[in-house]
Amino acid sequence: MTSTCHYRVLPSLLLALAAGNALAAPALEDSIAQRAVACIACHNIDGKRGADGYFPRIAGKPAGYLANQLINFRDGRRAYPQMIYMVSNLSDDYLHELANYFSALEVPYPPPQPLTVSASVAARGQALVQHGDATQNIPACIACHGSALTGVSPAIPGLVGLPRDYLAAQFGAWRNGTRHAAAPDCMGKIAAQLSPADINAVTAWLSAQPVPAGARPATSLPARMPLTCGSVSQ
Repeated sequence: MTSTCHYRVLPSLLLALAAGNALAAPALEDSIAQRAVACIACHNIDGKRGADGYFPRIAGKPAGYLANQLINFRDGRRAYPQMIYMVSNLSDDYLHELANYFSALEVPYPPPQPLTVSASVAARGQALVQHGDATQNIPACIACHGSALTGVSPAIPGLVGLPRDYLAAQFGAWRNGTRHAAAPDCMGKIAAQLSPADINAVTAWLSAQPVPAGARPATSLPARMPLTCGSVSQ
């Protein structure tokens, strides 16, 4: 066979191989679960927290909260390059669809992290979470996040079941201005009023609390929230 024949046959072989590969490749289903695989790459299987402690659990969180955070990343109120890249061109409707998908997942929580601070520091953290500190104008965490700290639908997240590193990082982000919510940003105000020692105490105590079996966000709070938050309808 001449070299000219080789040149004529080669494109035909390549086309045949390409066609064969296309027929052999399985078709991906067109579903929100398939699209959510990109999220699971960091947030772990089914939306549980990532192994390194900085990627939070998103499974079972209130849908309104998850949608708000996706929109905040897209619109520049939160700064994390990977998340901004993922959502920068996505519509509100699509982000709400993703939020609804992860909110509906029921995935067991891992055991809590061990308490690694002194008894006095843990007691200070518990007091702030359950009672706040009126002398510093700091409300109790349970006043907004629910008595069980599992969040309140549709837009307030739970605080139990989150790793300490992630909780501390979010307080730091609010304090240094790299995380914002819709105005008025109540968490930004609270984080600014907490000392580093109090943030250490709160995050240590929260991360050591077990999550009740079958825990879900509450449907309402027993009383009006102590602060007006722009991302929460009251």
